[in-house]
Amino acid sequence: MAIWLKRGMAAQAKADADRKVRDIVEAALVDIQARGDAAVREMSIRFDGWDREDYRLSQGEIDAAVESLTPQERKDIEFAQTQVRNFAQIQRASMQDVEVETMPGVVLGHRNVPINAAGCYVPGGKYPLLASAHMSVITAKVAGVKRVITCAPPFQGKIARAIVAAQAMAGADAIYALGGIQAIGAMALGTQTIDPVDILVGPGNAYVAEAKRQLFGRVGIDLFAGPTETLIIADEAGCDAELAATDILGQVEHGPDSPGVLLTNSEKLARQTMAEIERLLQILPTADHARKAWDAYGEVIVAESYEEMVRIADDIASEHVQVMTGDPDYFLENMTNYGALFLGARTNVSFGDKVIGTNHTLPTKKAARYTGGLWVGKFLKTCTYQRVLTNEASTLVGEYCSRLCALEGFAGHGEQANIRVRRYGGRNVPYAGQAEPSELTRA
Repeated sequence: MAIWLKRGMAAQAKADADRKVRDIVEAALVDIQARGDAAVREMSIRFDGWDREDYRLSQGEIDAAVESLTPQERKDIEFAQTQVRNFAQIQRASMQDVEVETMPGVVLGHRNVPINAAGCYVPGGKYPLLASAHMSVITAKVAGVKRVITCAPPFQGKIARAIVAAQAMAGADAIYALGGIQAIGAMALGTQTIDPVDILVGPGNAYVAEAKRQLFGRVGIDLFAGPTETLIIADEAGCDAELAATDILGQVEHGPDSPGVLLTNSEKLARQTMAEIERLLQILPTADHARKAWDAYGEVIVAESYEEMVRIADDIASEHVQVMTGDPDYFLENMTNYGALFLGARTNVSFGDKVIGTNHTLPTKKAARYTGGLWVGKFLKTCTYQRVLTNEASTLVGEYCSRLCALEGFAGHGEQANIRVRRYGGRNVPYAGQAEPSELTRA
C-alpha cells in the first residue's frame, strides 16, 4: 500500500480555482465575440499593460528581432529547430495515404489532408518560451498548413525579441504581439483585423488552457495543455536525491500552479529528496515560483513495487514522466497514461522542452488518458473516400445495405441502396415502404 509523505492542494480548492478561471474566460470570450479588436485591446492593456496601434508586427520589427540575435543565439535556435523539424518530418513520413480494393470492384482509401489555417500560441509572460515557436510553427509547416499565425505576449513591456525571432525562423506567416485570453479569442473567433483560424495549438497558463477548452468545437485544438506537470519515478538504483530534486524544481519553476510529484519505492530516497528540495530552494534563482508550486501542488509518494508505481503513475496521467530507475524500460512497456516519457538519468524533461526534437506541447490534467502530445498528425485530417467500380459490386453492397436499413427503419437510406440494385443489377426490388417498385423508380 502506497503512502503519501506530502500531498498537494485539496481537490475542492482546485475546483474552486478552476471555477474562477472558467468564469473570467467565459466573459472575456463573449466580449471578444461581440466587440472584436476593441475588446482585445482593452484586455491587452488590462492584463499585460500593452497597447499598440496594430498588434501584428511589421516586417521591419520582425527583421530587427532576428538581427538582434547574437551569432551563438541564432546558431542555438537553428540547432533546436533542426531537431524539431527532423523528427516532425519523420512522423509525417510515417503517415501514408492508402487506397485498396477491399472486395472486387470496391475501392476504399484515405488521404491525410492538411488543415488550412493554424493559430499557434507561444507563452512568454514570465519567461520568453521561444521553444514553443519551434514546436508549433515548424510542426504545422511540415504538415503542410497553408496559413500559420502566432501570438505571444510582450516580455517585460517590450516585444519578446527571442520569441519573435524563433517564430520568424520557424516560418510563421503572421506574428502578433498578444497574450492570454485575448490572443486565443482573437485567433479562434476572428476580429476586424485578424482572420480566424481552424485549429489552436500551444501551451499556456490556466486561462489560456480554459479559453481553448471553451472554444473547442468552434475550432479544433491540439489538446488541453495547461500548467506544466512533472512526475519523477525513481528508485535508489537509478537516481539520487540531488537528481530528483533538481528535476522537480526544474519544472515547477514554470509557475505557482505547476504540480511536481516524486513517486518512488524508497522512503529513504523520498525523504532525502524532500530535504534536497528545501536546500535548493534557498539558492534557486526562480525559487519564488518554484516554492509556491511545491508547497501547493508538490507530492511525494512511496509505493511498494514497480507494479504499484505503474498503477499510481497511470492514475496521475502526468504531462511529463521522468523515469530514473534500475529498469526504466519496465515503465515504457507497462505505462499507458503519460504525455511523454524521459527514460534514464541521462535525459530529462528540459531536453524535451527545448532541443532534443520531440514536441513539448503535451496533455495536462489527466488528458494523457486519451491523447498524446502535439505532432504532425494534429494538423492533418485523415479523410476517407470510396469508389464502386462495377455493377456487380454496387448490386452486392446494395443488397446488404438495403436489408440493414430495413432493420433500422431507415426507408430513405434503404432506397439509396435499392435504386442501385435495380439500376445496376436489374433486380426487381420494391421501393422502400411499398410492396412493388414504383413506376418512377423502376429501372
